[in-house]
Amino acid sequence: MELRRAFRLNGFLMLGVLLVLIALSVAAIAAIGGAQSDDKASPVGVVLLVVAILAAVVVLTGFIVVNPNQAKVVQFFGNYIGSVNEAGFHWIVPFSSRRGISLRVRNFETQKLKVNDSDGNPVEIAAVVVYQVVDSYKSAFAVDDYEGFVQTQAETAVRHLATTHPYQSDDADGVSLRNGSEIASELTVELSERTALAGIEIIEARITHLAYAPEIAQAMLVRQQAAQVVAARTRIVEGAVGMVGLALDRLAEQGMVELDEERKATMVSNLLVVLCGDRAVQPIVNTGSLYA
Repeated sequence: MELRRAFRLNGFLMLGVLLVLIALSVAAIAAIGGAQSDDKASPVGVVLLVVAILAAVVVLTGFIVVNPNQAKVVQFFGNYIGSVNEAGFHWIVPFSSRRGISLRVRNFETQKLKVNDSDGNPVEIAAVVVYQVVDSYKSAFAVDDYEGFVQTQAETAVRHLATTHPYQSDDADGVSLRNGSEIASELTVELSERTALAGIEIIEARITHLAYAPEIAQAMLVRQQAAQVVAARTRIVEGAVGMVGLALDRLAEQGMVELDEERKATMVSNLLVVLCGDRAVQPIVNTGSLYA
């Protein structure tokens, strides 16, 4: 079965019908009372009273009020007959049961989960999920509790996501858990597939907490610091080599001084020490000849 619209009428119209039936019941009671005072019981009046009361009871059981962003799932003796999504005062099939389903946007945050990433490192991860019910029939009958179902599937999806990606990727083109937009898109798609059978639309799913587990956090911090130092040194060396090459080229172009290979090597060594050193270099002034 699929979601369908339940039979409904304007509630205020049927309220007018109910008032008419009540008025007929009062008139029938008055007619029966007058007939009994004359010792003439009118069977027509009794039948009219019974019919009016029964009709009033039937009409009375069909009224429902639907709030904005809410749906009413209607069942008639166990059979699904449709849903009412329009807010307002309605009249539906009498003696039917109704179950309210909220269509409002909801969000929740998963617990901090401890799981191993694709490299085997234990990490702590949590995510926030924003979702909305779009199919009240599936939410009511496909699962026992759609709210608990979404929360369980969200934790499962977060665990699966963490095991398929590293916390930090050494490959520049690789996707790691720290790539926020890519991970959020992947988590949203996976969670949408998991909750579609419950009539749920995942609006957004995003990682809110990501950290190494406490037992390896200090070691990983040292590793990250070492990696940053290596990257910084690599950048410095690349820049220094470029500057040394530029200096040698300019000297050769302008013909300011002629250097043999040995003097060039000495100059390159000195410039690299000056440019790549992490401490201030003390200059030595040569007051003698070039080869002194």
